[in-house]
Order: sequence, then structure tokens, then C-alpha cells
Amino acid sequence: MNFEIVQVKIPEGANVIIGHSHFIKTVEDLYEVIVTTNPNIKFGLAFNEASGPCLIRYEGNDQQLTDVAIENARNIGAGHLFVLVIKDGYPINILNQIKNVQEVCRIFAATANPLQVIVTETNQGRAILGVVDGYKIKDVETEKDREFRHNFLRQVTKYKK
Repeated sequence: MNFEIVQVKIPEGANVIIGHSHFIKTVEDLYEVIVTTNPNIKFGLAFNEASGPCLIRYEGNDQQLTDVAIENARNIGAGHLFVLVIKDGYPINILNQIKNVQEVCRIFAATANPLQVIVTETNQGRAILGVVDGYKIKDVETEKDREFRHNFLRQVTKYKK
């Protein structure tokens, strides 16, 4: 087996969701769930077929994000992989709906952080072993850090404790 670390391209202000799915219908079903959950989200979606012609299938409502999703899917190269690049929304806005799509098997990452995908290659194909999401931890939060976290959550979610 060969191993490779693939750096995922994430445009400024965007987030990426990478997952594993099992059927070509994933492209249509993910498109539908995204636009019906948050019609304001801009996105590009790429899905790597794992049999037949083994094409990268794609959809989206933003050409730049679609191009980035295709590029990431091509670089990772694993079958039954999907890459969703979004703007004007966050993974938290659509993640549960994506997880409920019948074809979706798992989510590897949902992030705006620098992201690396650890890929292995055999004589049959490629697979994702895991992801490196962001950076190594530095310390435990202080009381000031906790206060910042609480205030931040109230700003982005309108959450009331």
C-alpha cells in the first residue's frame, strides 16, 4: 500500500464537508437537501463514482465552488467520496440533513480549518484513512476563553443559556 497526504483546497470564507456515500444518486439527493434546507447557501458538489465509468459527478449553484469541489475530489481520488464546498452558510446548517440522506455512509470532516486527507492506495483503488482537521491543541481554555466561547456561540446561533 502507498500512503499520501492530500491538502484540501478551501476558498477564503468557505467550508468543506467530505463524506463517504454509496450510490450515484448521491449527487441529486445532496443537491436537493442543500437547496431545500438553506436556499441561500452557495455550493459546489463533487462525487467520485466507484464502478462503471468511475467519473467525477458534480452539481452546484456556484461555478468556482463546483470547480474546487471537483479538484479536491480528483486529488483525493477515492471511490464513493463526496466533497461539498459551501459559502453563505455553515456545515451546522445542513449537516444533519446530509447525514439523513439514504446513501450517506459517513462524514469524514466538516470544517473551514486547514484540512488534510490521509489516503491509501492499493492495486484496486484509493481510500480515505482519516483526516487532519486544523492544528494540534496548545492548552486548556481559561475562564476568559470560556467567556469568549459563550459569547461567540450566542452571536452565531442566537443561543440563549
